[in-house]
Amino acid sequence: MAYSSEKLSEEKVFKDPVHRYIHVQDRLIWDLIGTREFQRLRRIKQLGTTYLTFHGAEHSRFNHSLGVYEIVRRISDDVFKGRKEWNDDDRLLALCAALLHDLGHGPFSHSFEKVFNLDHENFTKEIILGDTQVNKVLQRAGEDFPRKVEEIIAKTSKNKLVVSLISSQIDADRMDYLQRDAYFTGVSYGHFDMERILRVMRPREDQVVIKQSGMHAVEDYIMSRYQMYWQVYFHPVTRSAEVILTKILHRAKDLYEANYQFKHEPIHFYSLFKGEMTVNDYIKLDEAIILYYFQMWQEEEDDILRDLACRFLDRNLFKYTEFDPAKEYKKLTQLSELFEKAGIDPEYYLVVDSSSDLPYDFYRPGEEEERLPIHLQLKNGDIRELSRESSIVDAISGKRRTDHKLYYPANVIYDDRNHPQIKRQIRELLELE
Repeated sequence: MAYSSEKLSEEKVFKDPVHRYIHVQDRLIWDLIGTREFQRLRRIKQLGTTYLTFHGAEHSRFNHSLGVYEIVRRISDDVFKGRKEWNDDDRLLALCAALLHDLGHGPFSHSFEKVFNLDHENFTKEIILGDTQVNKVLQRAGEDFPRKVEEIIAKTSKNKLVVSLISSQIDADRMDYLQRDAYFTGVSYGHFDMERILRVMRPREDQVVIKQSGMHAVEDYIMSRYQMYWQVYFHPVTRSAEVILTKILHRAKDLYEANYQFKHEPIHFYSLFKGEMTVNDYIKLDEAIILYYFQMWQEEEDDILRDLACRFLDRNLFKYTEFDPAKEYKKLTQLSELFEKAGIDPEYYLVVDSSSDLPYDFYRPGEEEERLPIHLQLKNGDIRELSRESSIVDAISGKRRTDHKLYYPANVIYDDRNHPQIKRQIRELLELE
């Protein structure tokens, strides 16, 4: 029997709080789950620093990846099976891409990427195509199979239908993380009727479409996503933790480049600092390693690194105020000058953080980035873009919302034991007095 069609002698199941059970029957999928690169995702939190705001948000990329796999499995095995537009030969390709789509995420993903100018999508590609256990398993399904999986995840494949299952404005990735993140954060915003959406999904030549009768379930899904972004993903306290995390990594890198002698040498960071990170080095990095160094850096001689590490681990986060960069840039300059006079380094302790989201959009000719819209299949078989039929979606289409916050260490600013007059000026500018 060919490896790609081999089934386990007995179905394996994972108990899951979102989908109840995750079913694995394919030998290939089971072997991929057992690789060191996939098991590493157990040690990467799905929501980064969000656990410092919502204490239940301790779930991992491993949880989420299995969830995305399960949704695609249900679509291919139950919803699409037997439909003429769906090629059953694409089933395993879709399942592998769903399972491995987040393989390249690093510890505290997005903050980590910003500081070291990394791209998790590049590492996903390198892990799938490189000298790894994942690649060896995929190779057993065909010499070109790893490349096919990588192209689906990278959205460069000609198989647009399978790409849209993994990455579009209504895909298995989003459907899992919205529900999973809502469950673990304890909020109600991310819940929507996924069962209904799955029932009304239909395969077309180049993408998944939704039967017109399922439009209201899709509206609910889009509004759930909108609420989750502003109530959970962009929560200002989570962003404060990300600001401090980012500044810790920046400080460590700056000290290394200045030949600072660390008490506890950050050997796991050397290839990062040098810009020579290999896939093997990257796979060894997880959040346990990062937090170990933060523990060690609480004892460093450098005041800034020591203070920031303590703040992150003890959750002594920065406070924030609303900030409009377009109108208040002069205030930021004044604050920076006052911070320096008070002996507070504004590079690390006065930070503007911006969040922006586009809840739904569609392709407009002439724009650089093509956004694949959600299409409805009308009763007569015609295809129509969602916002043309839904007044709710039309109201938010193409409308980007942006939020800016200014972060600062309140305990330092209120400490008048030194530079009391300058700190009073700072508080006045921040409208704290």
